[in-house]
Amino acid sequence: MKQTRSIRAAEVDKRWLLVDAEGVVLGRLASLIAARLRGKHKPSFTPHVDCGDHIIVVNAGKVKLTGNKAQGDVFHWHTGYPGGIKSRTKGQILAGRHPERVVEKAVQRMLPRGPLGRRVFGNLRVYPGPDHPHVAQQPEMWDIAGANPKNTRGK
Repeated sequence: MKQTRSIRAAEVDKRWLLVDAEGVVLGRLASLIAARLRGKHKPSFTPHVDCGDHIIVVNAGKVKLTGNKAQGDVFHWHTGYPGGIKSRTKGQILAGRHPERVVEKAVQRMLPRGPLGRRVFGNLRVYPGPDHPHVAQQPEMWDIAGANPKNTRGK
């Protein structure tokens, strides 16, 4: 009989990956990153263990949105005061001070909710420009744009 092996947190082999998001479609980028953060690409994937890799995303402010998503997708939040509903479109956020938040939210919403999802999301680092402070970890380059021609389509 074959047995399914369930790994422990101490047995996990984590790698550091660097992703350049310039010109990459947001949804495709987020889905690939979310699967890699979970560790679903590994044969030793265990659903209840954080067995994914650390991912660094640079140039997050230059990510592409297809169709009418720059004006049509709206983020809403409430300030807590009467009449305090605020909203911003994805295009406004990408043009604003913190464009990396669009990529962070897209990935975060593809991860499971709860303690494991929060721990896995902590393995993601997103930067709006080309610079990052994780040179000491010697991240490997992960070419998402070259993997599939559809990954770079968009306006």
